Amino acid sequence: MAEAEWNPESLPDLSGKRFLITGANAGLGFFSSLQLARAGGHVVMTGRNPNRLADARAALLRQAPGASVETLLLDTSNLGSVRAAAASARGKTGIAGLLLNAGIVAPPRQRQVTRDGFELVFATNVLGHYALAGELLTSLAAGRGRMVWVGSVSTSLTPYDPIDPELLNGYSPWRAYVQSKVATTALGFEAARRLSAARVPVDSIVAHPGYSTSGRTRRVTGVNEPTRWARFSDNLQAAVTQSKERGAWPLVRALVDPDAASGEYWGPSRVFRGEPRRAKAARITRDREIAERLWNYCEHATGTEWPYLTAS
Repeated sequence: MAEAEWNPESLPDLSGKRFLITGANAGLGFFSSLQLARAGGHVVMTGRNPNRLADARAALLRQAPGASVETLLLDTSNLGSVRAAAASARGKTGIAGLLLNAGIVAPPRQRQVTRDGFELVFATNVLGHYALAGELLTSLAAGRGRMVWVGSVSTSLTPYDPIDPELLNGYSPWRAYVQSKVATTALGFEAARRLSAARVPVDSIVAHPGYSTSGRTRRVTGVNEPTRWARFSDNLQAAVTQSKERGAWPLVRALVDPDAASGEYWGPSRVFRGEPRRAKAARITRDREIAERLWNYCEHATGTEWPYLTAS
């Protein structure tokens, strides 16, 4: 399917395919789940809060009656939760798509650590997803599936090198977020290289949602209920923003378009907004030395070695 022919509002038939989405109870994760379910896919919505997850599932079914959807508790900041969820997900048929979406977008003002002892933002946005992808690799291979890592345009604005992943020195909310997205993107590309070298039938693609805001997104009870102020302030930026629903388009296209290839980067056509297209990632995220360093760090920090892989 040619790039220009893609219709994000009319996806290919996904019947018989299983997708697991992290952070599916709101925002990009919810709308990605909805788009996949409407196209016939079986969607496993994951999140850390059981009540919010139940509300999100109910909201999805109100908009897509009869959709095939289930929920699974998963907190990417907790490695025990990651392994428990992966064990449950592995016990079923192969996985066609894994969307590594969950994350902290508004980090705390002061540095915090998880129960595993890692800096909260890096643990949630990076370590948990690295471990989850590794734990589910056999299921992805069985389904000849695809993993999609969620990047950010912020990596081009302030390209922090994650030399200190735990931010023991110089913590700031912005630095914590941006360097987590540099790491996420670099790991997505490194995974593509390693999977290809090991001839594992799994694609690894990175996609970013542009500048997608809640205030530009339609109201969905229990999922997206922005205040009047959020509506007003986000609409002031209408020229460079879009809804979370449209922000999910590049993620979903990277996940299901048969012409999307491992190692590619996808995003909105006008960088911050627009229909999904191939894009060029920030230079720092394409640095193989940085990627290998991050891979080794994540492997040792999480105690997770991906099956099948050889050194790149």
